[in-house]
Amino acid sequence: MESQTKICQNCKKEFVIEPDDFAFYEKIKVPAPTFCPLCRAQRRILWRNEHFLYKRKSDFSGKEIFSSYSPEFNGKVYENDAWFGDQWNPLDYGVDVDFSKPFLSQVKDLLKNVPTKSLEVVRAIDSDYCNNATAPKNCFLFFNLTLCEDCMYGNGGDNLKDCIDVSHATKCELVYEGFWLMRSNRIFFSAQCEDSSDIYFSRSLRGCMYCFGCVNLRNKKYHIFNKAYTKEEYFKGLEKYNTGSYSALQEIIAQSKNFWLLFPNKFMEGTHNTDVSGEYISYSKNVKDSYLVQGGENLRYCQYLLTPPNKDCYDHSIWGAGNELTYECDQCGLGTNNIRFCEKCWPNVKNLEYCICCGPSSDLFGCVGVRNKQYCILNKQYTKEEYEKLVPKIIAHMNEMPYVDKKGRVYKYGEFFSAELSTFAYNETIAQEHFPLTKETAAENGYSWLDMQERNYKITMQPENLPDHIKDVADAITQEVVSCAHKGECNDGCTVAFRITQRELDFYRKQNLPLPRLCFYCRLAEREKQRNSIRLWHRQCMCDKPNHNHKGRCPNEFETSYAPDRPEIVYCEQCYNSEVA
Repeated sequence: MESQTKICQNCKKEFVIEPDDFAFYEKIKVPAPTFCPLCRAQRRILWRNEHFLYKRKSDFSGKEIFSSYSPEFNGKVYENDAWFGDQWNPLDYGVDVDFSKPFLSQVKDLLKNVPTKSLEVVRAIDSDYCNNATAPKNCFLFFNLTLCEDCMYGNGGDNLKDCIDVSHATKCELVYEGFWLMRSNRIFFSAQCEDSSDIYFSRSLRGCMYCFGCVNLRNKKYHIFNKAYTKEEYFKGLEKYNTGSYSALQEIIAQSKNFWLLFPNKFMEGTHNTDVSGEYISYSKNVKDSYLVQGGENLRYCQYLLTPPNKDCYDHSIWGAGNELTYECDQCGLGTNNIRFCEKCWPNVKNLEYCICCGPSSDLFGCVGVRNKQYCILNKQYTKEEYEKLVPKIIAHMNEMPYVDKKGRVYKYGEFFSAELSTFAYNETIAQEHFPLTKETAAENGYSWLDMQERNYKITMQPENLPDHIKDVADAITQEVVSCAHKGECNDGCTVAFRITQRELDFYRKQNLPLPRLCFYCRLAEREKQRNSIRLWHRQCMCDKPNHNHKGRCPNEFETSYAPDRPEIVYCEQCYNSEVA
């Protein structure tokens, strides 16, 4: 089949469906989408509350619990032990299919009635303030993590230990203010480093040790702002940089970022890839138009698949660990096969469509919270013969009487759930991070919004009154309620105030780091400003150096997440590899 150009029914922009796309849709027996790739991604990830936690009452026990669902959520929330227990049965909520109503309206009603678990956490040890986590141990306010220990204030961690304020890191230890790191130790205020150690204020290093303020180095030691020193000269040179002082630290950070701008960036961040496009992709093969992927194969339009393996998937956002043949799914993993239009379904699920929060099962359609079952529709049990006869009728009904949202967007069979079904407000989700909206524009687009609760903190210290140097901080600081420097005036979920725990104070003292002036959510937002866009732009390599095997400006073109109006120098892979030391 030839390429087709369509108009997205959400943003009204043109998008192209290519022959390989049609081949995949035919393989899994779904129609082509009517939303463009970015609008499809936005629609999925507005189901993902990455890091907001609330206190609310359990609808099972009445106890006060921590939950990713705010007290305003119009549904039932059980503590995890109760939800996974045998004291309730999801099939008790089963209903017959009503062919006088859109099918997704019936799923919406079921979603309001069937209890949901308070947190997406399994096998946690001493990690009550975490979410979207697998086997965290002694972690605090850390989110989207797997097998992390003694970590605080971060997101996107896999096999981390003793890390604070880190995002998107794998197999690292002792990191502070780090972003997109792999197999590295003792990394501070640095980004995009791999197989490195004892690195400060640096970017894009590979196989390096003892580097300060550096960029684009390979297998180097004892460098300060890309200048080589002996071991003795290096440590002597570091003495003039007072990292324990907050004011001095801000100057070092500014100096480093300005220095980085003098050096080229590869058009996409990634390593050990074959035939990929997108951003932040590593150890992958044939992964196209995707974002934050590790260990993927034959993927397109996927995001946040950071736990391999993932194979033969389209339009899948978040998680992984064994996804295969999935389409238009979000937060599904741990052994999924042939599932479509599903949300939070795991582990070992197969042949599911339009299901939410379902566990080990197969052959489910439009179910919520069902586990260890087969041949269920809207949480009602059927025989194999009844199921196989009824499902085609439902699909035909979805096309004849589709769900239409309040903005007139039509959801026939083949589209993911409408945003109106999401269990979270737009500004609670990572959609707000990648597709930021104001409250007013969210309402104009038909998205819900949650006004953050006022926090009645009794602030005892302003950030400007904190000691400048860590050596001057007394133990009594742990008793203070410190005002966040943003004072709730940003759009980052600011908590207005925060405390310094004894554990982090010990860390700051040991590593000679000053106290932060921002709350956790604001620090997270500031750190992730380093993260490139999920959008791609078509650009030409900016290299004009004659020793890179081209005359004049390099003719190579590419798709990149560096927007044309950004200040960075952007090279193709060949020119970048010729430039790095």
